[in-house]
Amino acid sequence: MSKLFLVPTPIGNLKDITFRAVEVLKDVDLILAEDTRVSGKLLKHFEINTAMKSYHQHNEHHKTDSIIKAIQNGQTHALISDAGTPAISDPGFLLVRECIQAGVAIESLPGATAFVPALVNSGLPNDKFVFEGFLPVKKGRKTKLEELSQEKRTFILYESPYKLLKTLKNLGEYLGEERQMSISRELTKLYEETLRGSINEIIQHFETHKPKGEFVLIIAGQ
Repeated sequence: MSKLFLVPTPIGNLKDITFRAVEVLKDVDLILAEDTRVSGKLLKHFEINTAMKSYHQHNEHHKTDSIIKAIQNGQTHALISDAGTPAISDPGFLLVRECIQAGVAIESLPGATAFVPALVNSGLPNDKFVFEGFLPVKKGRKTKLEELSQEKRTFILYESPYKLLKTLKNLGEYLGEERQMSISRELTKLYEETLRGSINEIIQHFETHKPKGEFVLIIAGQ
């Protein structure tokens, strides 16, 4: 049966891919990849020779219709991102929505998502939580920070090394520098690191240690 598979890929350690994910990627007609250069290394490692095309935030609007038509004509496609689960702070939502509207079957495989290990490793309440992804860069940032200052549940942010200190200082300004948090970087990789403490303590650490890698921030609710 023709369908779209959503296939999570490792967030660092290649051993975290599932047997089923490798099987699906070998069996589909086409793999849609966020960055074919990045995904090419993964496919080569697991000897996956399936054809691959790019599908990312800059081309998804004009490629979606042709992808749906190809699936409707009998093909099976798999969507992967550079790391983690498609559509979680990565391309995928648009394609899934349009496939649903077109009656195209979708199957989502379970697998790696960066915020889950960071959350359960944080020591902060995780019975209820809010995933916010990346904060707005400019428009809407102040409004979002004000909203998060009132959030009672633990909340989760993603951040790049280049904007980390700015975001930490914004959080200190709006939430108070004594608010507790946990921050993880390079999850599943050789230099995996998790720091826990107040926002102020985390700021002080990264003012003397240059941020490297991609970060997951877990912040205590109000």
